[in-house]
Amino acid sequence: MPPKNPSASIAAVALHAGVSVATVSRVMNDMDGVRPLTRDKVMASVTALGYRMNHLARNLRTAASRLLLTMVPDVGNPFYSEIVRGIDSVAREHGYFVMLCDTGAEAGRESAYFDLLRTHRADGAICLDPDTVQHALANESNILPWVACCEFDPAIAVPYVGVDNYRAAGDAVRHLIARGHSRIGLINSDQRYRYARERQRGYLDALQAAGLQARPEWRRQVDSLDYDAGKHATLQMMTLPDAPNAVFAVSDTLAIGALSALRQLNKRVPEEVAVVGFDDIAIAAQTWPALTTIAQPMRALGETAAQLLLQRLADPQATVQGVLLPHRLVQRESS
Repeated sequence: MPPKNPSASIAAVALHAGVSVATVSRVMNDMDGVRPLTRDKVMASVTALGYRMNHLARNLRTAASRLLLTMVPDVGNPFYSEIVRGIDSVAREHGYFVMLCDTGAEAGRESAYFDLLRTHRADGAICLDPDTVQHALANESNILPWVACCEFDPAIAVPYVGVDNYRAAGDAVRHLIARGHSRIGLINSDQRYRYARERQRGYLDALQAAGLQARPEWRRQVDSLDYDAGKHATLQMMTLPDAPNAVFAVSDTLAIGALSALRQLNKRVPEEVAVVGFDDIAIAAQTWPALTTIAQPMRALGETAAQLLLQRLADPQATVQGVLLPHRLVQRESS
């Protein structure tokens, strides 16, 4: 098959096949009213000329796709599920469908999904990928209709919704300090994520403000947010001669892994080691002991992201501001 030739026109296909432009259009849009032999003739001409249909022009002439993309770095992470529900509820209310895209936090996969926007096969996108991945799309921020959710860089001209991760992490550490803990460890995530960088900065500054040490050996960075990653990081920290007497984990899944490690080591929580997580996923209240955590308004994050995207779709020239939603400390038995 010859390579697709974007310069070949629909009129050239019609002339080559000996039919009208309207007939070619009906064939290309898979419409009824064309005889099989004529359809075959048109498709043979399409192949011979290397014609490629202009999806952008077609959709501008017809209608919106009514499809919104939600790009998530890890669909297995329970944190994202409630956000996706919030997005879906607002989308359905306005007559849109949502397509869930698992990007694996890879720029190449994210860009491939964005091709659906570039060809108008989707109307807009909500991106939860790392802000470092989003930078690859910065030059299209004023062209493609997308918004950032949870992960965002205010320097990119894209509407966003999230929480103040720096302040929230500081609140978690100040809570542990107020409970009498002075050796506070950190289990952090991949530094490609802005939230990981901001939560670490909040942790360090809160310790410094209290005149406490932030020893490097009390910090562990993991490559995933699964339970085992938190467990292994905690087991490593607890082998230190002067091990932490409290652990702040940047996600509930990591914190729940920390609780599992402490049970394995027969450490009493919170008497010997306190634990604080981040997110307040549903299972956080069901662990033993129940997990103290920083609650993010996950449903509201998704709803707000969808609302910002719909605003941008309704008026592409309008300036849509970023939004920070409030977090709160949920104190339970683990601290």
